[in-house]
Amino acid sequence: MKFTTRARYGLRAMVDLAQNYSPHEPVPLIRVAQRQEISEGYLEQLMTYLRKGGLVRSVRGAQGGYLLAKEPARITAGEVIRCLEGPINPTGCVSESEPEACIRAEACATRGMWEKIRVAIVDVLDNTTLEDLCVEAEKILQSKEAGMYNI
Repeated sequence: MKFTTRARYGLRAMVDLAQNYSPHEPVPLIRVAQRQEISEGYLEQLMTYLRKGGLVRSVRGAQGGYLLAKEPARITAGEVIRCLEGPINPTGCVSESEPEACIRAEACATRGMWEKIRVAIVDVLDNTTLEDLCVEAEKILQSKEAGMYNI
């Protein structure tokens, strides 16, 4: 299963907002675009989905930008992915919402495997918060800095 750039870039943008989180200070989209190396136009499209999904708020004006709608610890990667991609479904017959009817369902040797894959993906996504991803990003940064030295 491969997630689209919509999911990957959207999650990166949400982690960026989480890393720069302040409940009252919006982050300008241009800054997120620069840090994440994502086109501002594409990021604006993603933010529209995330705003409609209730995960971010937008603030207009000179000091405007985007804010997370909740604290980073209260937003899961699963919420972000579903907002941008829809239900998790490695195959149509095991989709989270409205699985497709299949005449082979009763005798399908692979259906159980697909269900386990979906459950495993959902488990990881729904148990990983933006705060968890920020902690991971900080570990990576510290690891890189520890490996650097000056002469």
